[in-house]
Amino acid sequence: MRTAYSVETVRAAERELMARLPEGALMQRAAAGLAAACADVLGRVYGSRVVLLVGSGDNGGDALYAGARLARRGAGVRAVLLAPGRAHAGGLAALRRAGGSVVEAGAGARASAGTSVVRLVEQADLVVDGIVGIGGKGGLREEAVPLAEAARRGRGAVVAVDLPSGVDADTGEVRGAAVRADVTVTFGAYKPGLLIDPAREYAGVVRFVDIGLELGLGGAGAAQAEALQHADVARLLPVPAAESDKYRRGVVGIAAGSARYPGAAVLAVAGALRGGAGAVRYVGPAGGAVLARHPETLVSERGPARAGRVQAWVVGPGAGDDAATVAEALAADVPVLIDADGLRLAEVGAVRGRGARGVPTLMTPHAGEAAALLGVEREVVEAGRLAAARELAGRYGAAVLLKGSTTVVAEAGGGGAVRVNPTGTPWLATAGSGDVLSGLGGSLLAAGLSAVDAGSVAAYLHGLAGRFAAEGAPVSAEDVAGRIPEAWRSVVRAPAVRG
Repeated sequence: MRTAYSVETVRAAERELMARLPEGALMQRAAAGLAAACADVLGRVYGSRVVLLVGSGDNGGDALYAGARLARRGAGVRAVLLAPGRAHAGGLAALRRAGGSVVEAGAGARASAGTSVVRLVEQADLVVDGIVGIGGKGGLREEAVPLAEAARRGRGAVVAVDLPSGVDADTGEVRGAAVRADVTVTFGAYKPGLLIDPAREYAGVVRFVDIGLELGLGGAGAAQAEALQHADVARLLPVPAAESDKYRRGVVGIAAGSARYPGAAVLAVAGALRGGAGAVRYVGPAGGAVLARHPETLVSERGPARAGRVQAWVVGPGAGDDAATVAEALAADVPVLIDADGLRLAEVGAVRGRGARGVPTLMTPHAGEAAALLGVEREVVEAGRLAAARELAGRYGAAVLLKGSTTVVAEAGGGGAVRVNPTGTPWLATAGSGDVLSGLGGSLLAAGLSAVDAGSVAAYLHGLAGRFAAEGAPVSAEDVAGRIPEAWRSVVRAPAVRG
């Protein structure tokens, strides 16, 4: 599992470790890992042109020491200083001893006769972003923007030190201009901004360098975000025992669809049938369409309260204005997943009351639905996905799976680490895909997973299925549902990876 910690927690761990190490040792560890990553990106170090964008903090020092290592291997290294009077003195001295050179940034600054600093950045084989550290807030300062833009349009790869400058490490928000990296080399711990969009998009490929920080031990600070990997998902997947029958494995009820939207019911059932429960029970007006596509479904027209035994309900996809069915499902003393129209029709008091009774609820909005529930613009949710998911979870007392470019799952109440889904593809942004996800998540709830685990595992499998179905081409929701078993098998059969 990839676990991300807040800036405050990471800095406390760094201070604790530095107190036990010789002065400068921690920065040298970081610089060594950074230099190795830069060498991998370059392929051939000798004769390459490397430009360091150096701010006033320790990230600038990391960049300078890494640049010195590359210079000793034959690279031509130039450091562009954005705060010349506050650049890391030891790193500057090391770079100069290794044969590197320094130029000051600024309007009209020139690296050599006839060559502007911006041009120098554009012509580099590699640009190292050491402008701002993990404590930076807001976008880049005005003087750094032209250099970030030059790096983006230049010929070389961009490697960010710890975090792309201009993004928020704790929230993943981007409130202005920021560096877009091809690779981010992060030290000691993942930061939430490396896992959550929009900042994740700026980070590129994230390479982790272990520098010896002790986190998550002895009260050193709770994780703020975590991303499951294959092994974590495999441990959570429901597996039938020898004595299992369809009822022991769990029955999921699907209350979805309408005369106008029968396909939502069909797709939710498709996801549920592949989600690990032993049986799927459908209630609603689309029974004929469901049976035509999925004859193994148990169909009832009597509503959730009289449909028969279930271990979880999915309510809302394609429900139109059927508030009565939503209320009936919420009154049940089993876990409920609320999606689509159900989110609009569910009363806050009814959802909170379920939490007070200890009955799990999982809400699965996309950004537009979350915005409507919170009374804000969609752009606010998309810019601050972590905050939006936590606020919804706190307001409703329910677990929240916020769908989107980064799908996040928050615990009921909004506390604890937020789960961040690392799988998926933009091709999943297609009609009906969310219905498949809701059925899959409901099936996992019925099989006995907690709301957060069911949401996290469903998002993970759904994302993998989307990748397998797409392979670089458009897909339908039905395609995605059909590839869920392949995604499940890929997780179970994946070799264990240490670390």
